Amino acid sequence: MLSWLERPTEFPRTDHALQDPNGLLAASGAVDAEWLQHSYPRGIFPWYNPGEPVLWWSPNPRAVLFTDQFKLHRSLRKVMTRVDFDPEREIRMDSNFEAVMRACAAPRDGQPGTWITEDIIQAYLELHRKGLAHSIEHWHQNQLVGGLYCVSMGRMVFGESMFSTQTDASKVAFGYFVAWLKSQNVRIIDCQQATRHLMSFGACTISRPEFEIIMNEELLKPGLDWRTQVLSWTYDKT
Repeated sequence: MLSWLERPTEFPRTDHALQDPNGLLAASGAVDAEWLQHSYPRGIFPWYNPGEPVLWWSPNPRAVLFTDQFKLHRSLRKVMTRVDFDPEREIRMDSNFEAVMRACAAPRDGQPGTWITEDIIQAYLELHRKGLAHSIEHWHQNQLVGGLYCVSMGRMVFGESMFSTQTDASKVAFGYFVAWLKSQNVRIIDCQQATRHLMSFGACTISRPEFEIIMNEELLKPGLDWRTQVLSWTYDKT
């Protein structure tokens, strides 16, 4: 039976999640930074349609990307190399988190809507102000053309959403990001759901119990140094 939550301290154990739909654990009438601060360390994330109650998920199996298994395809390597020497392009961190979220929320071809509601945007903006949510941004001629945002606690990185308005713009940002994470000794990125796009980068699925063991280990480690504003692809040329 699906749990209805009145407070963010009431999340049930993740092994109570439904098998169909996979991972649906609970519902609530609200979402804000406090809810997110309680849910993410439990491996739980929100995902719902506008007009619905807030739905909370913990799928089994879980899609993850181990950073040492990241597949940097030859075509993307060439693009990243060009970006590294292009004075009109920069890969920045946290220079405009809200713009990235709103770009991720924008309508896309073939999709009737978005799960990134205004309530979700405001919740993650507050999480960003607390230093727990971050953006990686691809800028061209001082225009934001691609990027992604994530939640980061300890050495655990929870990937959320990405967007592009130019070909490969988000892939380049992601490639830079993974290289930076490897330089910071980050072991794993939570991808939540297995998509063809993520699997092409080397993502895999692991069981919920295995994911939670790794997550709990990484959460206890010191947090990342997010002070770097502009990334250079010099961390990993192998």
